[in-house]
Amino acid sequence: MSLPAQIPCLSPDDYLTDEQASDIRHEYVGGQVFAMAGAGEKHNRIAGNLFFQIRSATRGTPCGVFMSDMKVRILAHDAFYYPDVVLTCDRQDTASLYKEAPCLIAEVLSPSTEVIDRREKLIAYRTLESLRYYLLVSQEQRRIELYSREAGGVWQHRIIETESDLAFDCGDLRIAFTVADVYEDVVLETAPPLHSGQ
Repeated sequence: MSLPAQIPCLSPDDYLTDEQASDIRHEYVGGQVFAMAGAGEKHNRIAGNLFFQIRSATRGTPCGVFMSDMKVRILAHDAFYYPDVVLTCDRQDTASLYKEAPCLIAEVLSPSTEVIDRREKLIAYRTLESLRYYLLVSQEQRRIELYSREAGGVWQHRIIETESDLAFDCGDLRIAFTVADVYEDVVLETAPPLHSGQ
């Protein structure tokens, strides 16, 4: 009976070094790396809109907002992920290649990543003591799922589909925008009309 081949584990330091030289982005979990797929126009527009709204609110503040090329490190899960948008307001969160103390993370859902975003990343991100908000944003319909950490550390889950306002407090920073702002210039596919029988 043959033994299964051992998959070599990469250290976090080796991963960070290799990632800087790579043309392809990889996420890192427990010593293993996973290549990331590219994103389409809707995904990019939604992530760009989120970045724009949050960046507008952070100007002149110590907070920093980053798009898909900034990693988030989750020590409790020995992982590095690339969120679509990440906001940190912690003055001590100064590493240049990754952030460890985000206040808000947003992921735009894609068919290839939705299960990971809803399970693996949700579990991992919630171990970050600094994290107050986790957004899952659909690119198929106007639908935002918001996980928010309330008083006492309890997480609440809301689904937002109306043209309501979204508001976030990170440190002294108050951010507010609407669902319409998130989906600005995004063409969503609509289901074809049902035809009655002849």
